[in-house]
Amino acid sequence: MKGYIAFLKKEWLEQLRTYRLFILIIVFFIFGMMNPLTAKLTPLLLENFAVEGMKITMPDPTAMDSYMQFFKNNTSMGLIALILVFSGILSSELSKGTLINILTKGLSRNAVIMAKFTSAAFIWTICLALCFVTTYGYTEYLFQQNDIYHLWFAVLCLWLFGIFLLTLLLLISTVGKNSYTSLMGVGAVVVILFMLNMLPVLQKYNPILLISNNVGMLVSEYQIADAMAAVGVTAGLSIVFLGGAVMIFRKKRI
Repeated sequence: MKGYIAFLKKEWLEQLRTYRLFILIIVFFIFGMMNPLTAKLTPLLLENFAVEGMKITMPDPTAMDSYMQFFKNNTSMGLIALILVFSGILSSELSKGTLINILTKGLSRNAVIMAKFTSAAFIWTICLALCFVTTYGYTEYLFQQNDIYHLWFAVLCLWLFGIFLLTLLLLISTVGKNSYTSLMGVGAVVVILFMLNMLPVLQKYNPILLISNNVGMLVSEYQIADAMAAVGVTAGLSIVFLGGAVMIFRKKRI
């Protein structure tokens, strides 16, 4: 346990030293502000830039439009930024050999994997929470939110998919030689999940469901039970990926 805590502190210092934490916080904070402002200003901008003589009629923006922007930005650019920042979560240290001295001094290999996962998962949680709170605050100020349902569940699904990607990235990093291998591996898995989502029989179990229907979850008619199978599969795979990373790294020659 002492080794885990010590290495976790080292990871936090590394995130601060390399500005990864600050970069992600800034990116997600900007997303948080942009979501409601984009929803509010887009109709006005379209009207102002319309060709003379052309009349553009758009419905008044609502809180749903703000959260549509929130999920659109975070399920694409947000997750991409997360994976890019942590693409070298393990492979960079393996390629440089910086872990050799630490491991020879008695640090458990399990502690290395768990500390890296804890650090990345905590940063993802902070950034997503910051983005959500910012969006929620601006949306509350600009719109009425009476017609929004299951918001916390929809955000939780997005968070869980981010955890899923981080554990997958960590698993691939234990066998890959560099960060490019990790990025390509994660990208390949996501593409496969999208392809599997074309099969109706697999859709309710597919982790992609957690980021493909978030806006649909915000209506009163949506049943949370419809997503629970995908939640269970995603959580289970995340545990398997993390356990696999631990076992592979335990036997890996460095």
